[in-house]
Amino acid sequence: MKHGKKYREAAKKVDPAKVYQLDEACKLIKELKVAKFDETVEAHVRLNLKKSQTVRDTLTLPHQFRPEKRVVVFCKGDKEKEAQEAGAIAYGADELIEKVKGGWLDFDIAIATPDMMKDVGKLGMVLGRKGLMPNPKTGTVTFDIKNAISELKKGRTEFRSDKTNIVHLPVAKMSMTAEQIAENVRTLLHEIERKRPSDVKGEFVLSVYIAGTMTPSVHIAAENAGGK
Repeated sequence: MKHGKKYREAAKKVDPAKVYQLDEACKLIKELKVAKFDETVEAHVRLNLKKSQTVRDTLTLPHQFRPEKRVVVFCKGDKEKEAQEAGAIAYGADELIEKVKGGWLDFDIAIATPDMMKDVGKLGMVLGRKGLMPNPKTGTVTFDIKNAISELKKGRTEFRSDKTNIVHLPVAKMSMTAEQIAENVRTLLHEIERKRPSDVKGEFVLSVYIAGTMTPSVHIAAENAGGK
């Protein structure tokens, strides 16, 4: 892959043989910025997992950088008022299900009360393709709508390992301070370590890299980076 002149100049600042400490890496990543826009900083964490294993959970980063999430709630009865007061952009049962079935997807997260999941399951083909299906593992199937929406609006987001056992997650913007970027990365690593399967032997986190949208990647020392 060919890179532009600015990228090649930035790459000279990174020692490809070096494993950087987290704080040092976050200071360096800001120096690598080449784009005129506010680049997103992503973390890429490779894990030691068996084929049958996956790591999946949600977290709230201490320093937010994304717009407030648009939340809909599949619910009925008194829960509709709770959803309205909590700030959901849409809520309800059959009418909302039909609206989504008809192609309306102008929202970022869907929550459902447990008693609605049988009906919401009919939207599997629609919501599943967009990664919007409510799931108990991510806290989006719950009767505690008020708390769920509050957490989601604070920026709670899902992370999960892919088929190659790597967790990819946007963790910051270049405009944030190096300290804020480091704290967000540290939070992610701490949460990943917390989900370590009990039967994993040896190292669990094999490697950690961070990179901006248009920058070279920086290798981070995984040991102790999660603040254990």
